[in-house]
Amino acid sequence: MKKWLSALVLVVLVLALAACGANDKKEETTKSSGNDNKEEKTEEQTSENTTLVVGASINPHAVILEQAKPILEKEGIDLQIEEYTEYVLANKDLSNGDLDANFYQHIPYFEGQIAENDYDFANAGGVHIEPIGIYSNKYKKLEELPEGATILLSNSVSDHGRMLSLLEAKGLIKLEEGIDKTKAEIKDIKENPKNFTFDDGTAPEMLVQMYNNDEGDAVLINSNFALDHNINPLEEAIALEASDESPYVNIVAVRSEDKDSEAIKKLMEVLTSKEIQDFIIEEWNGSVVPVK
Repeated sequence: MKKWLSALVLVVLVLALAACGANDKKEETTKSSGNDNKEEKTEEQTSENTTLVVGASINPHAVILEQAKPILEKEGIDLQIEEYTEYVLANKDLSNGDLDANFYQHIPYFEGQIAENDYDFANAGGVHIEPIGIYSNKYKKLEELPEGATILLSNSVSDHGRMLSLLEAKGLIKLEEGIDKTKAEIKDIKENPKNFTFDDGTAPEMLVQMYNNDEGDAVLINSNFALDHNINPLEEAIALEASDESPYVNIVAVRSEDKDSEAIKKLMEVLTSKEIQDFIIEEWNGSVVPVK
């Protein structure tokens, strides 16, 4: 009898241990399966995101892109922003594939770069305009500029037409009739009533320094360079370029093969959205003007 009871107890213990082992194995399998699903889901989510690398000048372009970044993230676009101060490099890096797009240049400059370097680029669309301003630490009004005053311009030929057109619009000079004013040069000045001297020997990014050093009687500076140095064009410029129907819209440039990509389309949708346009207006109060 005792032997029979001992054998029964042994059988019960074996069955109990086997049941525990099965439960442990089941629990381990469940945990493992859950982890695998989690890993698969993470990989799937990652694969859905598209990385878009965009080169931009620091201000206002990179600031605008930072505002667009969380909006694009919701659309599955991981926007990476590369900041540039040497503008020619942003086009070179776009051409060689280091960038997917760049955002810093206006249309005449863009077209000039293509003609000069044979880039296979496309204009993905315009975002905003940065008005050029006339600045002076010596005079408060354009009318005060004296006979023979020295006017400092950019040494970038692509800027000359824009700057000379501004001077003409303000009644300081008159250009030859019938020319393409976006491509006007100093030699195209037909009338110069006050015999101004035009000095175009300064790099665009150095014009702010010339202004701060009181060089020349007046300096023409693009708003993005002014903003980079905490100069408010609306407050400091003695005259500012009108933005209505300006050909100097700042665009997003891409390689021609990528113009119709979904990522670029989403980027342009966000940059031209009411949310971003409202941000531009509120942030710069007219010194940067969104494209309508």
